[in-house]
Amino acid sequence: MRADCARCFGICCVAPAFAASADFAVDKPAGQPCPNLRADSRCGIHRDLRQRGFPGCTVFDCFGAGQHVAQGTFGGRDWRADPATARRMFDTFAVMRPLHELLWYLTEALALTPAGPLRDDLAAALTETGRLTDGTPEELLAVDVDAQRDRVNRLLSRAGEQARAGRGGVDRRGAVLIGVDLRRAGLAGANLRGACLIGADLRGVDLGAADLTGADLRGADLRGADLGDCLFVHQSQLDAARGDQRTVLPRGLRRPAHWSLTVTPLRPPGAPAAGGRPSDRRSGDGRSTGRRR
Repeated sequence: MRADCARCFGICCVAPAFAASADFAVDKPAGQPCPNLRADSRCGIHRDLRQRGFPGCTVFDCFGAGQHVAQGTFGGRDWRADPATARRMFDTFAVMRPLHELLWYLTEALALTPAGPLRDDLAAALTETGRLTDGTPEELLAVDVDAQRDRVNRLLSRAGEQARAGRGGVDRRGAVLIGVDLRRAGLAGANLRGACLIGADLRGVDLGAADLTGADLRGADLRGADLGDCLFVHQSQLDAARGDQRTVLPRGLRRPAHWSLTVTPLRPPGAPAAGGRPSDRRSGDGRSTGRRR
């Protein structure tokens, strides 16, 4: 359930539509190759995506659906060499990708759920979802993805509630918290499923056992935050956020390359910026360096 671009044909650079925005520098219709896609299925500006206006590409995760469609469902046939299959391949990818995402979540849920009826239900859902991904293109296109997602999400929600039991966390499920200062919110054990945390200030926040399923962390400030025991957080969420060397990461996830390599002191909410007003700054020997007015 990890993307292996070397075994794919750049499907994610062709199948979806892009709208010119802060995430993508150009408009691209569905089914049309990105202008940066090379003939070898590699991105021509991969190392400079953020600088060239394509940060959305850096946070996309197919959860391994791309290589499954390319090498499994279509037996290694490149859409370029077999244009007749291109449309079916792209439509199949639109089904395979959410199914692979569900596989990832179910695997995570099984790892944190003790033996019992819920674990058995999760294992059965994992088997069933895996069976769906192994279908033919026609079988995949007939899958009711929304219905499967609803069934799995009910189990995932129960798994999250069980894992958070006893933590007394707040319920901010689906909350719109764009740009909100959450440093005093007390989010340990919180239910943040589907919360919109774009640009939220989470510096130094303890997010232990918080459920981050589907939470939008684009531009969220995670410098110094503790995500070590978070539930259901995946790499693309971290890639979309900001952090530093002090941010504690969940096991198995890596520190994004664009995160700050420097560690800046965290100041409590409401505290003045370092140095205060010019008239309040002092030299190393304690004397005021500002001019009196």
